[in-house]
This record gives sequence, C-alpha cells and structure tokens, in this order.
Amino acid sequence: MAVAAALNERPDARRYEANAATRESPWIRRLILGTALIFFALFLLMPLIAVFVEALRKGWFTYITALADPDALAAVRLTLLIAAIAVPLNLVFGVAAAWSIAKFEFRGKRFLTTLIDLPFSVSPVIAGLIFVLLFGAHGWFGAWLFERDIKIIFAVPELVLATVFVTFPFVARELIPLMEAQGREEEEAAVVLGANGFQILWRVTLPNIKWGLLYGVILCNARAMGEFGAVSVVSGHIRGLTNTLPLHVEILYNEYQFAAAFAVASLLALLALVTLGLKSLVEWKAAQHAATDA
Repeated sequence: MAVAAALNERPDARRYEANAATRESPWIRRLILGTALIFFALFLLMPLIAVFVEALRKGWFTYITALADPDALAAVRLTLLIAAIAVPLNLVFGVAAAWSIAKFEFRGKRFLTTLIDLPFSVSPVIAGLIFVLLFGAHGWFGAWLFERDIKIIFAVPELVLATVFVTFPFVARELIPLMEAQGREEEEAAVVLGANGFQILWRVTLPNIKWGLLYGVILCNARAMGEFGAVSVVSGHIRGLTNTLPLHVEILYNEYQFAAAFAVASLLALLALVTLGLKSLVEWKAAQHAATDA
C-alpha cells in the first residue's frame, strides 16, 4: 500500500526499477548491459570501422579514384534510380493496404495481411528466380516479350520489380498496427461532417500516421539501396548498365580490387549511418509529438 501511494504521488517514479517483477540486483543489470555492449562492439561497431579502415588503407587518392570510376558512378545512379521508383510505389501500396486492413472489414483480410509478410519469409534469391521464371527467355511471358522487343529481364524494369517485391512490406507493416490502434472514430466523424474520401485521407488519416509513414519510408529506402540477393539474380551483372552498388562491390572484391571494393562499400555504410540518424530523428520527433498531444 505504501509503495502504491508513493507511486501515485510521484508519477515520474513509475519506472521499471520500481516494479518488483523487473527489479534485478546491480550485478545482474551490469552483466546484461555488458553483454549487450560487447555484442554491439564485436558484431556491429568493429565491422563498420573495418570497412572505413580498409577503404582508406591506400590513401585518399585511391579512395576518390575508386568512387570516381565510371562503373561506380553508373552503379550509384542506377541504385538511386531504382530507389526513386520503388519507394514511391511501396509508399502508395503501403498506405492503401494499411488503410484497407485497419479501417475496413472484408473477405480475405487475413489472407492479404499474410501476403504482405511474404517477402519476409521468402529468400530474396528465390524472389529473383521467380521473376526470371516469369520474364526470362524461357519464362511464362518471355516469348511474348521477345516478339515485341520488350526488355524486362537483365534490365532496369526487372531490377525495379525485384526491389519492389522485397521492400513492399516495410511501409505497410509500420502503418497497420498504428492505424488499428487509432481506430476509425475520426474518419467516421469526418464522414458525418460531409468529407469525401480524398479529404479524409489528406486531412485526417495522413496527419495521424505521418511519423510512422516517414519511418517506414526510411526503412524501405535503406533496404532498396542495399538489396543484393534478388537484384543479383535478375541483373545479369552488366557493368555500367545493370550493376547496383552492392553488385559492384561484389565484382570488385572478386577481382581482388579490395581497396576499391571497400571504398564503394563505405558508401553503403554511410547510407546505413544516415538511415540510422534519420530513424532516430523521426523517433525523437514522434515522441515529442506524442508528449505534446498528451
């Protein structure tokens, strides 16, 4: 009773340490924290540092030369192009899927929710092989495409399709639980006031999900730029044409151009760091927004 009264008097005291179910001795907490920090240092921090050390081992001139190589620049442009196409497509799909699942009841709702998780359970290499089966020379649509001189396989369209497939759950999976928790009351109130579907989406739904939407877009973009397995199968590894940054790193490494490979890999590492920074910023802004609303 005394503990409950103290917690009621001091709301800021409601911490995990104040709960007997989660209270542990100091040495247990230090052991858990130390284990987490050791794991972080060995498996996350050290590989990241090693990438930049190896990239700069032969000096800045070699580093800049590797990044200024025409094939590397072509890989950068292609990676940005694929992300610029795939992310907006997944943004539209994610909002539509999340809105349908969270706001409406219909037959096949659970099946659609399961299908959204399909890219998480299927290997990216298998996803690439599926597109080869569909659009390859001996695939289901290969002959029809060949007769009309439409290039899908081993070209940019196939890379975009493979990237869209492996990244489309990210936006939807961020929005579905958020929109389900918010309920339908505000949308129903907007309908009563005479708002149409576009007005409800633009003025009611999107403002409520903007932080979750931005978070999902950041993760989707990071995966799109770093995807390797699916695009490796469908790209054909044509230098300057169908090689993305991860594929270019693999080619350089296989050719024993280690300094150049790590130099290009450092771009992907920088992308990861920028993504982490943006993710932290979005989480901080979302927490601030929630505290203001409260």
